[in-house]
Amino acid sequence: MKKHLLLFSLLFFVMCSLSAQRLNDFDPDNPTQPYLNTITTAAPFLLIAPDSRAGGMGDMGVATAPDNYSQHHNPAKYVFNEDIFGIGIAYSPWLNKLVSDIHLAYLSTFWKITDNDAIAFSLRYFSLGDITWTNQYGDIWGTGNPNEFSLDFTYSRKLSNIVSMAVTPRFIYSNLATGVELSGAMMTPGLAGAVDISLFVNKEFAHGREGFKSSELMFGFNVSNIGNKMSYSNEANGRRDFLPTNMRLGLTYAMMFDDYNKLAFGVEAGKLLVPTPPVGYRDSIGDWHYWGNGRNLQDINPIVGIGRSFADGAGGYKFNPIGALNEEFREVVWSFGLEYSYRDLLFVRTGTFLESKYKGNRKFATVGVGIKYNIFAIDVCYLFPFTQTHPLENTLRFSLTFMLQSFNKERIKDQGKIKN
Repeated sequence: MKKHLLLFSLLFFVMCSLSAQRLNDFDPDNPTQPYLNTITTAAPFLLIAPDSRAGGMGDMGVATAPDNYSQHHNPAKYVFNEDIFGIGIAYSPWLNKLVSDIHLAYLSTFWKITDNDAIAFSLRYFSLGDITWTNQYGDIWGTGNPNEFSLDFTYSRKLSNIVSMAVTPRFIYSNLATGVELSGAMMTPGLAGAVDISLFVNKEFAHGREGFKSSELMFGFNVSNIGNKMSYSNEANGRRDFLPTNMRLGLTYAMMFDDYNKLAFGVEAGKLLVPTPPVGYRDSIGDWHYWGNGRNLQDINPIVGIGRSFADGAGGYKFNPIGALNEEFREVVWSFGLEYSYRDLLFVRTGTFLESKYKGNRKFATVGVGIKYNIFAIDVCYLFPFTQTHPLENTLRFSLTFMLQSFNKERIKDQGKIKN
């Protein structure tokens, strides 16, 4: 059973941190040399971009134009949405290069109460398929269906004509191996509460020259999953893992050439606000030594961990400033995306996602298309990894959107709540 659980845990963490090659271990005699040191957290499914629009643009979404799936990327965008009400449904088979029954389903909805206020709700469900539990002798102990979900609610408000903010409380449930005993401890579902804080800036520019009607500059910032640690056992002093607290900021520039053609391109950077695992080495007689500061991440609370995450690589600046700075830069992931739209009916997208090979080695290109008709829209995207036999290969995402511009619009206008 222990062996099976170990393999299952490896699959669980591989979604966000998997490298296809053997890399260097930490060398205390050469601490500035890059080494493999990925950051693992509880509930990494919270970081998966669920929708096909962002998926087609290299998972970029914190500073793109508002849509129904802003709840995941940047909820502060909702108050700039031209629609009054919308519902989004997204589905994606996940890691189907490895197994065939892992999938992510996502439901989101929003409502613009006034021109300055909006509320939103989303449900994310992640199924890891069917698992057969066995002991170390291969005897079948039982079966299970590990799954996780999160529920969240958003309130967003404009602070000015171009700036908005949002607060998003979230409930997280992670059921990986309930009822299984591991090292004398009974596995239980992990429970956690978290909150997102986000900011969005949207500035439009009018242009008078022929062939260039207007443009739009968008900036987004979001810190997501700020919350308590998660435990998977009933032990009072058992292991507790950090949530995937994540900071993202991005910039997008959109050009409207005429009434039919629009082109948007942008860049986004993200970083886990979770302490880097401490590194160590064995001396000539086999004793283990830690390099730098921090021996046990279990003693660090999440808020302190956010601060440490900026200066704890390779032991921290106090011990190895050059190595620490390089380590922090390696923990930044980059997304580059482009979207072309024709008459706001046909959309073509492409993008790139880049992560250091020492921090997970997720490197892939994406393409996507979308069609919008009346109040309906459907989007599809496809992922091309830069490495062979990658677990994300052949990843498809599907999104269906319902938008209602006229939903209660006249009634709200009559009440003077929405500006023309």
